[in-house]
Amino acid sequence: MPPSPPSAALPEPPTRAVNLRVREDIRDLIDQAAKSQGRSRSDFMIDAARRAAEDALLNQTLVRVDRQTYEHFLTVLDQPPEGEGFERLMRAPSPWKS
Repeated sequence: MPPSPPSAALPEPPTRAVNLRVREDIRDLIDQAAKSQGRSRSDFMIDAARRAAEDALLNQTLVRVDRQTYEHFLTVLDQPPEGEGFERLMRAPSPWKS
C-alpha cells in the first residue's frame, strides 16, 4: 500500500499592521503578563483584543417583535410600578447603606 500524500496545509490568511501608542507603564505590564504565559507581546495583545471584541458583540441583544408587541411593550414601560412585590422591594434596606 503506497503512503498517503501529505495533506496540503491551508495558507495563513494575510495579516495587517495595527499601530498603538501606549504609556510605558502599560506596555511594561502587558510585557510582564505576556512573558508569564510564554507569549509575545503581539500574541498576547491580539488574543486579549479578540476576546474583548467577541465579548462586546456577544453582549449585544437584538429582539425583533411585531408592531403590536412593540406597542404593548411601550405601554407597559409607561405604567408606573405598583403592587405588593414593588412595595416590598421599596421597603427592603439598601445593601450599600448597611
